[in-house]
Amino acid sequence: MKIIKPWLKYEPFNGIKIMKKLESACRTCYRSEGNITEDSYKKLLTNCIKSGHESVLEHEKLTVRIQCDIGFYKDVTRHRAGTSFSIESTRFCNYSKDKYTNNIHFIEPVYSDDKEKYQIWKETMQNIENGYMKMAALEGTKVDDLRMMLPHSTAAEIVMTCNIRQWRHVLTLRCSAAAHPSIQQIFIPFLLLLKKEMPELFDSVPYNENFPVEKYAKISVLRDSK
Repeated sequence: MKIIKPWLKYEPFNGIKIMKKLESACRTCYRSEGNITEDSYKKLLTNCIKSGHESVLEHEKLTVRIQCDIGFYKDVTRHRAGTSFSIESTRFCNYSKDKYTNNIHFIEPVYSDDKEKYQIWKETMQNIENGYMKMAALEGTKVDDLRMMLPHSTAAEIVMTCNIRQWRHVLTLRCSAAAHPSIQQIFIPFLLLLKKEMPELFDSVPYNENFPVEKYAKISVLRDSK
């Protein structure tokens, strides 16, 4: 059994270039391309969002790779419009094999600083892994059989792509206090990055400011991105 932390890696992007491309698309509606200046995108995009003219935001997208638990992607994959997912499959990944270091990887729970809760959780995960490996050793066992034993805490990697309009929608819902803590843990720091890089697009997106900063997942650039 391995206990690991969640993270999010994003494909490199240039926020200003994205916003200028969106401005160019938007100005087609009014044939006002002649009004483009070095920073004219700021007022235009801000006005688009205020007026609800957000369809122009669908012309650009962002892709991220996330290490999360199964519970995370069960919630997040409800978002379908303008969103694509590729997800580590528990039907094809047999964690008893060398490829997976003969371990089930579990995401450390947000409440890991509560020693009593954490110990109960850890013992439960260990028992699950023991049963998984015992069943995997039986002749004729298929991965379809094994997956039925995996809990929400099981780690998985996902690739998620959304257009800008959908990212605004997803982050508005999943960075709120009503979202599961494991989702806030990953998406709030990502939203803060987007607020910094593209304030005209994301400054108006709210988030749970009371979520503890020390619990934020690590956010970094996906270095092997082409």
